[in-house]
Parts: sequence; C-alpha cells; structure tokens
Amino acid sequence: MKELVSLATEPVILAIETGTRAGSVALARGEEILAARPGDASSSHSQDLIENIDVVLQESGVELSAVDLFAAAIGPGSFTGLRIGLATAKSLAVSLDRRCVGVSTLGAVSHAAGVGERIVALLPAGRGEVFAQMFAVREDAIEPLDEPAHISPQALVVKYSRYPRLTWAGEGAHTQVDLLRTEARAKGIELTVGAQEQNKNGWRLAPPASRLAEDVARLAFREWRKGNVIDPGELRANYVRASDAEIKIHA
Repeated sequence: MKELVSLATEPVILAIETGTRAGSVALARGEEILAARPGDASSSHSQDLIENIDVVLQESGVELSAVDLFAAAIGPGSFTGLRIGLATAKSLAVSLDRRCVGVSTLGAVSHAAGVGERIVALLPAGRGEVFAQMFAVREDAIEPLDEPAHISPQALVVKYSRYPRLTWAGEGAHTQVDLLRTEARAKGIELTVGAQEQNKNGWRLAPPASRLAEDVARLAFREWRKGNVIDPGELRANYVRASDAEIKIHA
C-alpha cells in the first residue's frame, strides 16, 4: 500500500458522511474545507452520493487522483446509509491505492456543536429510540466520556439530566426537543435552543449541522497527524446495535 505524503504536507481529504438522513460530502486540505455539499434527506444516499462527490471536486478544482486520504463516518446511524458510504470510500481508496480514516458519527456531531465540557450527541435509531454518547470537546481534541449506546428517550433523560450544564446536539436531539424542554422545566433548568455557544449554566440545544462531513474531515486530519490511518479493508462500521434483520433471526 502506498505511503501517505510527508507529514510536512497537509493531505487532501475526501470525507463522506452517510449515517444521517441527508448525509454530506466534504473536501479538505488539512483543516481547511475546500468544498462541502449536503445530501438530500428525501432520497437514498445511493442516488446522490457519487454526484455530490463530483460536485465538491469540481467546486474545489481538485481531481479525484489528487485525494491523499479518504475519511468516512463509521456510525452509528442508518444501517443502509453507512454501508453505502463505507463501500464508496473503500472502493475509491482501493482504486487510487490510498488509505482511510474512520470517524465516529457521534464524535463528528459533538465536534460540530462546538467547544463544551459535556456534549451529548444524539442520532435517531428508529422506533423512537436514539444513539447517544457524551463527549468533552476542546479546540484541539474531543474526548469520549462514555460509550455509545442505543437507548430510549426515557432512559436518555435518566442518564444525562443530572448535569445542570449540558449541550445536546444532533438530529436525535432535535427530534426529542419537546422531551428535553419538559425535563429541563421540571428541573428548573433553562434550555436555550440554537445558541452557538454554551451558557455559563443551563442546557443548550446546538444548531443543526447540515454538513457533518466537514467535521469528519477535520477529525480525520487529526488522526492522520497521529499516524492513525488504515487500509481500506479495515474500514468497518460501528452499528452499536444489531440490525432489525439480525434481531429477527435471533428472536
């Protein structure tokens, strides 16, 4: 497998995020985003992913052959979406003899929410449930504070509502905003919706992030700097829970 460019050179990174409903694609040089494009939540990733990759390449004036590193959100998230995104990243990396970085979708959600000592990243998990994980986000790093979990909204508030200062982030948080508002009111906590930064006290619901692939790219760059890159065949999804089909087989 061909080695990456010198560490003195910032790599061109193509980032793919297909774990959320719309998904997105971004092209970056190091931490600088050259172009990004959100997907269409009303259509399958299989219908617009390649087109969106072409668009960001054209907008940035970069040939696909100039991409040094492929980054992909590995989940949790949509089972079908993740498979499409990972298969695409792997295929492109193999064809160009490049390497990859896998990025937690929940980690990218927390990064998109901005700096905070406790950020709970949430994604819809189907049947009204959510994927959840808490992170500490600093300017130069994100730190997971617990393990990703597949839980009910009721279990969610039991797990995290003891913290009086908290940021909620991601699609799952916005789908549960009424529950979060009710819980905050019951505990005498102010919930601020859409604020860019965390207040000194209270809960914040971070704005939606429509181009999460930008955060996947930036987090992948950090991993690249640490030497944490893998061969395409090692890029695997983290579904957190079994698929419905697997559940039925073992029922």
